[in-house]
Amino acid sequence: MGLDDLTNKAKDAMNSEKGEEVSDQGLDKAADFANDKTGGKFEDQINQGRDGADDKLGNE
Repeated sequence: MGLDDLTNKAKDAMNSEKGEEVSDQGLDKAADFANDKTGGKFEDQINQGRDGADDKLGNE
């Protein structure tokens, strides 16, 4: 199995419903962590970054 095969498997996994769910959970946890560490001071910017990353990951 070559690198291209692994890349295609990873893309397929991320484009599945389960991949979308997992990526959303990870992004939510990261955003919550960042908001917690900054005391919510940059919540709007953090959430915009989370949403931008979500647009690039998964299938929705």
